[in-house]
Amino acid sequence: MSELKMIVGLGNPGPRYSRNRHNIGFQCVELFAQKQNIPLDRMQLRAQTGSGFVTRNGVRQKVLLVKPLTYMNASGEAVGPLARFFRVDPPSILVVHDDLDLASGKLRLRANGSSGGQNGIRSIIDHLGSQEFARAKVGIGRPPGRMDPADYVLQDFSADEEMIFTPLRERVVDAMLCWLFDGIERAMNQFNA
Repeated sequence: MSELKMIVGLGNPGPRYSRNRHNIGFQCVELFAQKQNIPLDRMQLRAQTGSGFVTRNGVRQKVLLVKPLTYMNASGEAVGPLARFFRVDPPSILVVHDDLDLASGKLRLRANGSSGGQNGIRSIIDHLGSQEFARAKVGIGRPPGRMDPADYVLQDFSADEEMIFTPLRERVVDAMLCWLFDGIERAMNQFNA
């Protein structure tokens, strides 16, 4: 195996955003890095990155983990240059991000497609010049009442939500592993229940 694959978590840089709903992508990539002992210790091309090998059943796969430091809506400014520098084709990229239109606590994987109104994804499409990269969409639900979606996504998860999202982050990490070794179709079949 071992052609380099890239997993990108979307979020906003800095401690004040770290527990926000909008930063679920960062949170999942950090958990994956921790479980696989891959330090996110490099700063390159406007991103925090870590690379290493992940092994499953004796098969090794090289992976680059990426947290763009550009703020969410400009994520492509980091992802595009990194993909070109490491010669990673769009189908070898998985992007993990929050999704307002998916029920809170749901996970949905997609092989490709439009941005669906997610500005970070739109930026990545623009900078890769392609929609042919996989997504792991993590549902955060719609804001209550008339709350502005921009305010909602920048709130931290509540204690009640953490009861759902702590195991969900683990599930996302399992989906990342499945994607790495088995591809997007198998991951969709297994995790889009």
